[in-house]
Amino acid sequence: MKLASVKAGRDGALVVVSQDLGRQLPTGMTLQDALDNWADTRPVLQDLCGRVNAGEGEPFDESACASPLPRAYQWADGSAYVNHVELVRRARGAEMPESFWNDPLMYQGGSDTFLGPREPIVMASEDWGIDFEGEIAVVTGDVPMGATAAQAAEAIRLVMLVNDVSLRNLIPAELGKGFGFFQSKPSSAFSPVCVTPDELGDAWNGGRLHLPLLVSYNGALFGKANAGVDMTFDFPTLVAHAAKTRPLGAGTIIGSGTVSNKDADGSPGRPVAAGGLGYSCIAEIRMIETIEGGAPQTPFMRYGDRVRIEMCDESGHSIFGAIEQQVSAPQ
Repeated sequence: MKLASVKAGRDGALVVVSQDLGRQLPTGMTLQDALDNWADTRPVLQDLCGRVNAGEGEPFDESACASPLPRAYQWADGSAYVNHVELVRRARGAEMPESFWNDPLMYQGGSDTFLGPREPIVMASEDWGIDFEGEIAVVTGDVPMGATAAQAAEAIRLVMLVNDVSLRNLIPAELGKGFGFFQSKPSSAFSPVCVTPDELGDAWNGGRLHLPLLVSYNGALFGKANAGVDMTFDFPTLVAHAAKTRPLGAGTIIGSGTVSNKDADGSPGRPVAAGGLGYSCIAEIRMIETIEGGAPQTPFMRYGDRVRIEMCDESGHSIFGAIEQQVSAPQ
């Protein structure tokens, strides 16, 4: 089934959305309410799902949506695509330890002010190196401390898309303090719709989502990397990693990190215009430009620049709706 939160108060109003994203039915609860009582609420939501897919309901408007969880108790983002990790570390002049191939990276981000999928990315300075990052995320139920990957897999309730906004020029100094991201990771945005894993059919396999993530930048296709390829750590592994020393409460969001594919010959990857799969963030193409020409050519985002992040099924139909945001200055 497909779920969304239309804007209403701080936590939105949960609606069930038809498979074609055309209609919605209200549920009388928030998504957090549903997750807190999943065993009881899921049958109710499934009934509404059947009804909305049969033609009941009002028109669904993606632009009226908040993120599925407008605020969450926890948002932790991994770096499951080690190709991306390697590239961005090279861009900072940092070596990549061998342990990164067997021990996931993860940081805890701010979860109190998520952006809606159509809300602007408001930044006080273009000099901060504004970048988008196209990712996949899962929402969990309760996960016990020390959960195995198998237990973590059972706790995955929902899947959605992410734009994990990054301020690249603030990252090196901040990480240089040895205490992790903070100012360099402002509010993230999530897709209008989140879906249960069964809604994804065969594309959800092995704890990975095997479909291209479509990223357009200022109207041109920028990336189409397959989210199920080159993902070193699957979602159950990421969830179990987060739960190693603490339980995770229902409504925890775990991100994949930037979706990134190597090229067929094992190289870091080519731009879409050169016949490659492109990139899910600007930092990667800047690193490729540095490798090939000695310096980056593509600037980070400026005021007025737009990014669109979407994923379609094999028939070309949007699954989650689209994240579409424009960078703007404070008013």
